[in-house]
Amino acid sequence: MRRIVVVGASAAGLAAAETLRREGYDGTLTLVGDEPHPPYDRPPLSKQFLTGQWDTGQLALRTGADLDALGLDLRLGVAATGLDPATRSVRLSDGSTVSYDGLVIATGVRPRRLPGEDAQVLRSLDDALTLRDRLGPGRRLVVVGAGFLGAEAAAAAVGLGADVTLLEPAPVPLAHVVGTAVGQALSRAHLERGVELRTGVTVSEVTGTGVLLADGELVEGDAVLVAVGSRPNTEWLACSGLAVEDGVSCDAYCEAAPGIYAAGDVARWYNPLFAASMRIEHRTNASEQGMAAARNLLAAPEARKPFAPVPYFWSDQYAMRIQAYGHLRGHDEVSLVEGDLTGRHFVVAYRKDDRLTGILGVGVTPKVLRGWRQALAAGTSWHEAVANETRTPHTAVGTATVPTR
Repeated sequence: MRRIVVVGASAAGLAAAETLRREGYDGTLTLVGDEPHPPYDRPPLSKQFLTGQWDTGQLALRTGADLDALGLDLRLGVAATGLDPATRSVRLSDGSTVSYDGLVIATGVRPRRLPGEDAQVLRSLDDALTLRDRLGPGRRLVVVGAGFLGAEAAAAAVGLGADVTLLEPAPVPLAHVVGTAVGQALSRAHLERGVELRTGVTVSEVTGTGVLLADGELVEGDAVLVAVGSRPNTEWLACSGLAVEDGVSCDAYCEAAPGIYAAGDVARWYNPLFAASMRIEHRTNASEQGMAAARNLLAAPEARKPFAPVPYFWSDQYAMRIQAYGHLRGHDEVSLVEGDLTGRHFVVAYRKDDRLTGILGVGVTPKVLRGWRQALAAGTSWHEAVANETRTPHTAVGTATVPTR
């Protein structure tokens, strides 16, 4: 291979490009990014950057010198508009075409939107800059969606002195992921800080003065943030022949088609560790999968390795650090194995069938979760991991029947 194209210049795409060079690839390496900014980190947008603790420079994933050292054909501010595997070429929005011998798709996701005007989303640096300018003491922010992104933005806005209303259609925020009892415990942190949390409400549209609910009520706000999930950026692949189903469909090696791999938020791949197809929208997975896809692209078929991680994510809300390992969605049972839910210092374990599939800790150090991560990586049974008498007695705190998305 003498020509490799990486489409997507965020964490996954950058990790792929760096790995290709590190593994000895010295041919032409094109990195395409639809934003004009060099690669930057997204998780701080809803936390340190939104609160003003970080400036734009601190978001950069690499310095200009680091990028120069990679010897990239860097195409920023240009989006991919089409892929033709037959001619091994990618069409770009500036009218140009780039050819490839190998391709890594890392085009990420975009926010879902609601009908109406003047609604904010929070995915890009420009989104965060616009929202930050509209927050401050006495300002009113309405957040639609109490998932992790919406909750982080609400916490940041409270720290800036804004009045926050958090709207969520489900009875309990995040219950479909972390379980009802844990979702209630996390929600209390917002209530204690004066956030108006309203659950079980449906938003029909965003207006110039707030949010209109399905029952006709207007929830007023100076700014509205819509955080109701995302869609993988796969439209440019519509005529490519690649299988696309809530992301680019890949095998265990992250391969979507011969010579074409996918990584990061856009990739749906088979994780053999959990015997499940999954698409993970978390920062750590993006980097790890970008590296794995690059290595497998360069490797001989018999030398490729399945990408079988224990997924990890974290969230910072107020002074509360949330960390989780594994695959929490679609769990059958949640058990408290350490601490107290009311004090927001606890560890809970998740069961699917007869296996430990996830662990979540709030207010605990990474060391506390290290052994649980090892148990997940080893495919430990539920009884061995949680019900063993040598461990702290556990308490079931809920079951779930919500299917994995």
